[in-house]
Amino acid sequence: MTHHVAILVFDDVEALDFAGPYEVFTTASRVHGRSHPNDPPLFATQCVARNTDTVRARAGLRIIPDATFASCTSTDLLVVPGGVVDAAMACQPTTDWIAATAGTASTVASVCTGAFLLAQSGVIQSGPVTTHWEDVADLQRLFPALDVQTGPRWVDCGRTITSAGISAGIDMCLHLVAKLAGPELAARTARQMDYAWQPNP
Repeated sequence: MTHHVAILVFDDVEALDFAGPYEVFTTASRVHGRSHPNDPPLFATQCVARNTDTVRARAGLRIIPDATFASCTSTDLLVVPGGVVDAAMACQPTTDWIAATAGTASTVASVCTGAFLLAQSGVIQSGPVTTHWEDVADLQRLFPALDVQTGPRWVDCGRTITSAGISAGIDMCLHLVAKLAGPELAARTARQMDYAWQPNP
């Protein structure tokens, strides 16, 4: 079974917020493929943007999207990264796409201030969430029905998962690999990445 992963990208996205999850899922597919060479890819991962224009990430990294909102037709796992999210929150096509894609995806995850985008889109409306430590107060103020937590690297509410800042998104995505494909593959993926995975939030 192939899990179709869509990672949202937008101007001023934090580079590691999307690149960390991208690395986790593509590495997990590669590691899985070594012992299952005849299987289809375990994760099919693409970066998705509003249109085909080059996206300029925070600090200037340029990204060419793999797909657009219109052409991304199948998503099992939606990953919404953070960064400077003010413009993305105010962009109706972006929040509409997040809401529509989350409505059909089996799992929705955010990294860092991506939680603001999930909240703005109505995907998360209550319950425990987390975000970057620097943005906890603002998330709580803007969306007072949320229970914004500090301390955990990620908060798993089943279908929706939010992570704290930047590198915590890597831990969260390895946690997702463990949920979807088993803890052994998650550990092997972390080993391949030479990453000191924290398997507990």
